[in-house]
Amino acid sequence: MEELRVTAKVENLDLVLDFLNTHLESMDCPMKAQMQLDIAVEELFVNIATYSYAPGTGDAVIRVEKDPSGGMVKITLIDKGVPYDPLAKEDPDVTLSAEERQIGGLGIFMVKKSVDDMYYEYKDGENRLTLCKKI
Repeated sequence: MEELRVTAKVENLDLVLDFLNTHLESMDCPMKAQMQLDIAVEELFVNIATYSYAPGTGDAVIRVEKDPSGGMVKITLIDKGVPYDPLAKEDPDVTLSAEERQIGGLGIFMVKKSVDDMYYEYKDGENRLTLCKKI
């Protein structure tokens, strides 16, 4: 398992993605899966940076680990901000036009669609959101 701790600021997104891609490449992750994970992690990290500690700031941890069988990668984003389960909100109705849909939730919906599994827990004062993707 590899881990990166950064201040949860949008300016640190490039550090997060560089860290992620270095480890995905070392796992021979296919480019399509890597791009999907980049988009998912970008959405989630920006959400942490924007909302988790507002109006202040704090740290975010990005953890990358490969399943022992080698067929799955797990990415966990951890913060000590306001407890928030992004999976608790109902998915947006994408059959409605943009004008008819309620604001918010589309980013998390896209993340859910780009991974094989996703789960959240609040433990020891930390938000922990884990993405699982077959590679």
